[in-house]
This record gives sequence, C-alpha cells and structure tokens, in this order.
Amino acid sequence: IRTVGPWCFVDHMGPVFAAGENVPEIAPHPHIGLQTVTWLLEGELVHRDGLGSDVVIRPGALNLMTAGRGVAHSEEATAGFRGQFHGVQLWVAQPSQSRDGPPQFEHHTTLPQLEVGNIAATILAGDFAGGSSPARRDSDLVGVDLLVHKGGTSVPLEPVREHALVVLEGELIVEGRLVVPGNLYFLGDGRGELGLSSSSDCHALLIGGLRFPEPILMWWNFVARTQEEIDLACADWQSRCGTRFAAVKSSLPPIEAPRPPWARRGSLD
Repeated sequence: IRTVGPWCFVDHMGPVFAAGENVPEIAPHPHIGLQTVTWLLEGELVHRDGLGSDVVIRPGALNLMTAGRGVAHSEEATAGFRGQFHGVQLWVAQPSQSRDGPPQFEHHTTLPQLEVGNIAATILAGDFAGGSSPARRDSDLVGVDLLVHKGGTSVPLEPVREHALVVLEGELIVEGRLVVPGNLYFLGDGRGELGLSSSSDCHALLIGGLRFPEPILMWWNFVARTQEEIDLACADWQSRCGTRFAAVKSSLPPIEAPRPPWARRGSLD
C-alpha cells in the first residue's frame, strides 16, 4: 500500500544515544505537495525553514509544516545535546485543492489528551474519541499517540476510515498477532473498534483517514502526481533561483537533489 488515508510516509527515528557527531540531523532540503508531522518521544531537534521558522522540537510538542507549492527546511541538533533520541516523522499527502497553495508552519505545545480504557491517548492530528487536534488538516485524517498500559483494551475507530498501527516501543498483540517496532500493521476500513493487549507498557501510533482519492507519485522529498512536476521541482531546487524554495538560515550545506530514474542525462542540469 502507498497510503493510509492521506498518510503516505512514516520514518521511525531511533531510539539512539545522541552525542557529538552521532546526532540525527538533516541539512536543508525541499518539499512539495505534503505536510511533515514531527513528534518526538525523547530528545530534541531544531526546525528551520524558508519561512523564517526557528523552533526547538521537544517531546509533547507537535511540528506541522505544510509544503504546498514548495518549501525548504532543515532538522538540526541543538547545541550540546547528549542523551536518548527517539521520534517519528510522518508525511501527509495534500489533496489537489491545497497542494499548490502557499507553505505554512505550525508548532503546537498543547494537544488534546484523554484516557481510553487503559490507554493514554494524545491526538496529534484530526479527531478521535470526541477530541480534536488544533493542527491544520487538508483532508479527513486521524493521528494519535497511544501509550498502552499492561493488559487488554479496545480503541474506538471510525468505520469509514482506513487505519494502521505503528509500534514505536514495546510489543502489542493485535487480533492475535504480535506487532513490534519496524512494522506497520494495516487494518483497512469498516471497523468500529480494535482490540489491543500488551504484557507491558507499549507506545504506538494510530493513523488513518478516508481513503485518499487520488493516485500520488512519491520520489525523494516530493509528493506529486506526474514526473513532470517532480522534474520541475528538482530543477527549481538545483537552480536556487526564484521564490519557490526560499533559503533556510542554516550552517549546513543544502542537500543536492538526486537524479530521478526517468530523467535523461543532462535534462535537469
């Protein structure tokens, strides 16, 4: 599968001990047609982008960057940080109505929290169990951080949405199957609830939404519909001309775009 609702990418970062040169960071790079959702369980990062944003991300705070027609950003280490680093970044494909719109950045330090059975839930995006995140949404979706305590419980779901679970820490029993970090458990749609159990505390993400109505083309940091859109985005990024990808105030050198597999030699030079 390429999408779960509008969610189209999950990058589970760590856990790793970060110190010195062993600090996760990504130099300035471009995006189009997507939203980045960054959520940390441990550690910290600095988000910088072409809109002028310069924000430290810490556990409990949500970063949401909407790329629209184009934006560049970096994720950098904070000065002198030493300790455990663990988090996740997800991408949301923007629908046609908004994917050519202006970029935007949001940082939310307060998110809805609720208890569902023996689960402590934090709503990152969309609506869940009567609560709703303040984060921007361009289509129907849900994203929830689930701290599942030892024992069994059930999670309410919207049957019209398709869903998936991503385990970040620990182990979950889902429909009699063991789900561990490194796997995405796709649930499909048509479910009103989901039974979960764990022998110890477990951290997971529930993501979902209405089935995305458009086929997407993903390559490198771009979510598009055609190869031509990606070719143009690559050329705009490589040229550093115009206003599409404003410069990021970073000490790290920008990442060069790799050549798409369909590009003729010299076509993007």
